[in-house]
Amino acid sequence: MQRRDFLFSSLAAAGAAAALNPARAAGRERVRIALIGTGMRGQVLLQELVRRDDVEVAALCDIDPFMLNRALGQVAKAGKPKPRTVGEDGDAQAWRKLLDASKIDGVIIATPWELHAQMAIAAMEAKVTVGCEVVAGVTLQDHWDVLNTQLKTGTPYMLLENVCYRRDVMAVLQMVRAGLFGELVHMQGGYQHDLRAVKFNAGVPGKAYGGGVEFGPKGWSEARWRTEHSVRRNGELYPSHGIGPCAMYANIHRGNRFTHINAFATKARGLHGYVEAQGGKSHPNAAVKFALGDVVTTTLACENGETIILQHDTSLPRPYSLGFRVQGTKGLWMDVNKSLHVEGISPPHQWEPFQPYQDKFEHPLWKKYAATAASAGHGGMDFFVIHSFIEALKASAPMPIDIFDAVAWSAITPLSEQSIASGFKTLEFPDFTGGLWKTRKPIFAFDDRY
Repeated sequence: MQRRDFLFSSLAAAGAAAALNPARAAGRERVRIALIGTGMRGQVLLQELVRRDDVEVAALCDIDPFMLNRALGQVAKAGKPKPRTVGEDGDAQAWRKLLDASKIDGVIIATPWELHAQMAIAAMEAKVTVGCEVVAGVTLQDHWDVLNTQLKTGTPYMLLENVCYRRDVMAVLQMVRAGLFGELVHMQGGYQHDLRAVKFNAGVPGKAYGGGVEFGPKGWSEARWRTEHSVRRNGELYPSHGIGPCAMYANIHRGNRFTHINAFATKARGLHGYVEAQGGKSHPNAAVKFALGDVVTTTLACENGETIILQHDTSLPRPYSLGFRVQGTKGLWMDVNKSLHVEGISPPHQWEPFQPYQDKFEHPLWKKYAATAASAGHGGMDFFVIHSFIEALKASAPMPIDIFDAVAWSAITPLSEQSIASGFKTLEFPDFTGGLWKTRKPIFAFDDRY
């Protein structure tokens, strides 16, 4: 066997062995789930819930009757019993009526960001397991409050970060754990996604993307709430897609941690230019001043000597990319060019196609569930994130993306805002684990169930 093939096969086998963890607690066979927020994201998650035989969608909540009715249609189409509904009367506090542990086992929160912390806190206090869409809180205090509530109540909490389950991302996790890239040195990721037609629309129910330049009360779907964050905030507003995989590669909170953070922001031009181009210079929103820099670059330092760069880029024309780069002492992978280089295996100073490596290091979860995930949202990622949450809940097992991950990844936002506002100052990163990171072991290895 040639040296290249020998190394390739040996490392792939090591990666597969590292991912398996068959010790799981026996638990319940079926769980009752409530969903708060039946908007565009909520409906994607609901689709994954209703196609599972081990889930009963027990309740739905939304204050938008249009979206709530759409969600009920999804349940009916799947041939499942009609769930209880609340919120159709416009009561903004209706969600509290669902948080009864005698009626539901878990709740999925898919609402605007500013509601996540209070909803998760109330659910944990009611002993209802939480699966929260990304962004655990808005302020730094939100994150401490969510963390302290989880530690006090012991109620499981999972951040539903789907990119950690992306097919290539999980294959690279196998490669990292097999030592293919050697000792990790540097990582990059981000959220690089033209959201101009998400942040503005015509305010017409059912037409979420583009068609106008309205936002806030005159907008609809995400334009109703998300754009306001771009008006008043300047920072890394959506960090978890980029930091989640990087944190798992670096074993953050499991022998490593973030120690410092700083952030820089460019000038803000993209959203203003979009409003003028689509709505005209006389449109009232052409006078809005947007605080969010078009490109925000955040740097994190880690206890074990790695650095991580995140970029938030949602206001300018560009194709979608998360811009991953994983670099170690023996080589690196970059997702944009779908290639890697490994010293001693790759031809000197040349890139190799990533696909053969992905095939060799395919994660056991993808091997087992690729066909099932094929119809799921975001290239299958949404199947896996819901699958992990439901399986961990059923087994009373630790959540694979737990409370420490959730608050640290999400707290990058207020910390980046603070850094930018203070003249791009480097800040110490809070240790949300209180020192537990030194002794905790990696659990994001996944077995072939979840």
